[in-house]
This record gives sequence, C-alpha cells and structure tokens, in this order.
Amino acid sequence: MLNFHDDLAFDIISMTTAQRDHIDWLILLPIAALLLFSVAFVYSASASFAAVKFGSSEQLFWNHAIRIIIGIVLMIAFARIDYHIWGNMSTTIMLIAVGFLLMVLVMGTEIKGASRWVRLGPINFQPSELAKFALVLHTAALLAANKIFVREWRKSILPVLAWCLPVCALIALQPNLSTASVIFFIVMVMLFMADADGKHLSMIFGVGAIVGGIYAVSAEYRLRRLVSYFGGQGDEKVSYQLDQALIAFGNGGITGLGPGQSRQRDWFLPESYGDFIFSIVGEEYGFLGIALVLSAFVLIMWRGYGVAKKAPDAFGRLLAGGITTTLCVYAFVNAGVTCGLLPTTGLPMPFLSYGGSSVFFSAIAVGVLLNVSSQAGVYKRQHSIAP
Repeated sequence: MLNFHDDLAFDIISMTTAQRDHIDWLILLPIAALLLFSVAFVYSASASFAAVKFGSSEQLFWNHAIRIIIGIVLMIAFARIDYHIWGNMSTTIMLIAVGFLLMVLVMGTEIKGASRWVRLGPINFQPSELAKFALVLHTAALLAANKIFVREWRKSILPVLAWCLPVCALIALQPNLSTASVIFFIVMVMLFMADADGKHLSMIFGVGAIVGGIYAVSAEYRLRRLVSYFGGQGDEKVSYQLDQALIAFGNGGITGLGPGQSRQRDWFLPESYGDFIFSIVGEEYGFLGIALVLSAFVLIMWRGYGVAKKAPDAFGRLLAGGITTTLCVYAFVNAGVTCGLLPTTGLPMPFLSYGGSSVFFSAIAVGVLLNVSSQAGVYKRQHSIAP
C-alpha cells in the first residue's frame, strides 16, 4: 500500500505522462498551418525585391524558412516546460525586457526612421516583441498572486500599472505608438479577466486614451497618418501604401490570381512581405484565402479562451487569456490596417509576416499556451473521476 509520499510521487508521474500524451490539436494545427504556409507567402511576396537587392530571389525565403523551423522547435520545447516555472521567473524576465528597451533608446539600430532594434551579433533583435509577452507573463503572475485584492487599487491594479506604463512609454519613445497602445489594451483586457473593478478600468482606459491621443498628434508624421485615415490630405506615402493594398485585394476577388501571381508585390506595394503580407495573400488566394487565415485566428481565439477557462489555477487562466488576446489582437489589427479599417500601423501579422523576433516570441508564447492546455486537460480528467 502506498503511503502519502508514494501517492504524491505517483500523481506527479501520472500527470507528467498525461501532459506528454495530451496535445491540443485545435491550437497546434492552425498555428502550424500558418507557420508553414507563411514560407510560401513570404517567398511569393519577396522574390522580386530579393532578386534585385540580394541577387537571389530566394534569399528572404531561406531566411524566413530557417526562422520558422527554429520557431517550431521553440514551440515544441516550451510546450514541454511547466508554465508555473515562468511565473516564478516573471520579475527577472520583465527586468531583462526593460533593460533591452532602454538599450534601444541608447544604442538602438535605426531602420526606416525608427530605433526599434538592437543588434546582437549578426542579427537585429526587436525588444518590444519580448516586452509584450514578458508583460503578459508578469501581469498574470501579479494578478494571480494578489487575486484576493483584485478590486483594491493599491494592492492589485497599481503594481500592474507600475510595470505596464513604463514599458508602454519606452516603446512609444522608439517611436512605436501603435505597439505601445496595443500592449496597453492587452493589459486592460487581462485586468478585466481578473475581475478588476469596472470603475477603475474605465478611469485607466480613459486617461490612457487621452494621453495616447495627445502623443499621437504631437508628431507631424503621426498627425498626417490620422488625417489620411479620416480622408484628408495627409501622408501621401501612407495613403499610397494603403491604396496599393486595396488594389491587391481587388485583384484577388473571390478565388485569387493564384500562388505566385501577385502583381502588387513587384515594386507597387512597400512591405509586401512584412506588415502588408495579408494583402498579398488576398491577391493570390482571394477572399477565400483571407477568410481561411482569419478563421484560423478565430479558432485559436476560441480554443485559447477555452483553455483559459479550464486552466487549473488563476495564473494559468490569466496567462492563457493574455497570450490568446495578444496573438489575436495583433492579427485582427493587422488585417484591419491592410483593409483600411484602422489607421496604418507597424504591427506584423503573427506567424505570417517576415521577421525573426515576432516569429520566435510568438512561437514561444504558443508553446506556453499548449502547456497550460495540457495541464488543463489533465486537471479536468483527474477531477471528473469520483473518489
């Protein structure tokens, strides 16, 4: 007969085995599909540009393919690590992220008029990609640790804002107001999920919107973007980019021109393989193609929030909800920008846009989400068995 310690050891072994056997296919399959199809999308969107700039139409294709492979490996690795470990390390991870954000202001690499990257050897690293997921992690840890005080301003909300506001300010100063605004919104959603007081949230969101609005019109180029969005004579470069994206969607129609048949990628649409890759997908695969992409994110959102609901503890619930919100808000904002529904921003389409930092940290976040899901499944099965 097993004593208490034997029972405990048996429970740990059985849960570990169950975690290895449990794979949340409704999260893994759409993510894997987006990652794998992004290789074809990036190749099609970047071939002409790469041929002229690098002398090889496959240069950016191979760069992206290697990053996708690394991203998949990271996702699988982090899916096998108990997510509670990251809660214990959240303050350290947050300090590292803030340190990198400070490095951007001091020694950041300027690309296209903004200093958002830090060069680490042969690669450019974008600290805001680390910071957004680090903040989600730390916010979940803080709220879970203070869940009994979640409606008290000083003991729950203030510690979260003490990290959120400096991070948003450092990102806004790069300048990158769109990313800062989205990160602020994600933290607000997490506070709502934690059942924070509605009056407190309304006040914070209102003040944040006012401050963000003032900062948005404080720079001429941002003001021109807003004027362009509302139909005035604003930033001609931004309006040109959006016009070309809309032409791409129009060319695609219902079924698209076919893989590799985009016309707008060839020197018409800037950032065709980056922030505006969604419009190239629309041109080559039509309405059906973009509907499938958005459906994949809807499935991820549905399943991710389902995992949050079934998570075995408050930390897992908030972490799963924060990761799901981050991925889906980025996707829907990017889609809205390329369709002209939102003002032009520099947010990538998760898993599809060309890039390293976004792919790596998004893949890691999905791995953590898969681990929460595995433990949620184990918890549900164990508690569904009558004693």
